[in-house]
Amino acid sequence: MSVHAPIVTLTMNPALDVSSSTEVVEPEHKLRCGSSRFDPGGGGVNVTRAISNLGGSSVAIYPLGGPTGQAYRGFIEAEGVLGRVVTVRGNTRESVTIDETSTGRQFRFVFQGPTLREPEWRACLSVVGDMLPVHGYLVASGSLPPGVPDDFYALLARISADHDVRIVVDASGPSLAAALDEGVFLIKPSLRELAELVGADGTLDERQQVEAAREIVDEGRSEIVALSLGGAGAVLVTRDAVLRLPTPRVEVRSTVGAGDAFLAGLVLRLAQGRTVEDAFCTAVAAGTATAMLPATGLCRSDDVARLEAELA
Repeated sequence: MSVHAPIVTLTMNPALDVSSSTEVVEPEHKLRCGSSRFDPGGGGVNVTRAISNLGGSSVAIYPLGGPTGQAYRGFIEAEGVLGRVVTVRGNTRESVTIDETSTGRQFRFVFQGPTLREPEWRACLSVVGDMLPVHGYLVASGSLPPGVPDDFYALLARISADHDVRIVVDASGPSLAAALDEGVFLIKPSLRELAELVGADGTLDERQQVEAAREIVDEGRSEIVALSLGGAGAVLVTRDAVLRLPTPRVEVRSTVGAGDAFLAGLVLRLAQGRTVEDAFCTAVAAGTATAMLPATGLCRSDDVARLEAELA
């Protein structure tokens, strides 16, 4: 494992990712699927798993409950992921990805997570407080399950600011807006999410993308805005730089987890003390390397290294 500043990830709404394939997806028929794959998923957990694949280390914090939670625990322990589990009463959710082999289309079904009671989400907050990566990075990634207040990530941002922790938030909607009002280190919005944050209607062209990201940075809401554009590449904006990289041309097999791998590459390189330019290059390579893999697989280090060389 490489030497770097400490990294902790938080996943408030983990999901057991189930993936398979069938020839044609159609209504009112039993769809006979091929072999199934099971992975412990959810934003922060995927970031931790991808960081490990890239030679780094991080600690994952996540709530689990019910039979699905037990199965999840088995899969994540089999991968050797370092973590702290907060036991909750509700059943951990699942997400299902089905590849339609006749067309290459992918169908993703993301279920709602269990409702967390206040003592449960406060317990998650307490564990984060106990494990704060002082002088390091806290990656709070993914949706908030029912019962968790919209200002949860904002609370984390406040705690992080008081303890010299750089908080990275990968979320959307009211929870992201509330965190930005508190001020964070880095966000990774989609194009639609960025437009919503600045009150823009419709899509943003290249100039508007930079202007919107710059507005967030100049207002002190986030030091870095990393905008992922899928096949169109990515843009990264700081107070001093505007960077844009294309997506390397590869055969895309599944986009599940690509955004999480992007974030993992970005945070790991920054934690290693690398430049923003280097970190951004690794991020794009890691996201692309994940898209090359079937189902819910995450980036492999040799693919990332090869793609980094192409982007350099």
